[in-house]
Amino acid sequence: MPLVTITLARRATPTSTEKKAELIAGVTDLLVETLDKRAEDVVVLIEELDPDNWGQGGVTASEIRRRRIAATAEHHGEKTS
Repeated sequence: MPLVTITLARRATPTSTEKKAELIAGVTDLLVETLDKRAEDVVVLIEELDPDNWGQGGVTASEIRRRRIAATAEHHGEKTS
């Protein structure tokens, strides 16, 4: 029984239920086609990580996002707090 875990970064705009269902169906189809597995034997798990619970380059994802927003605002001449 194939077990696939997909980890997504939680965003301000959450991934919709419909998109998650599409993802599960697509991964299942891929395993059916590629590994010749029965769809009912494929298990797909979706985990969503809070941006405070992971990081890159020694900085949390929350901080990376704050920096990107500030840089974009600055680039467009907007004030940030």
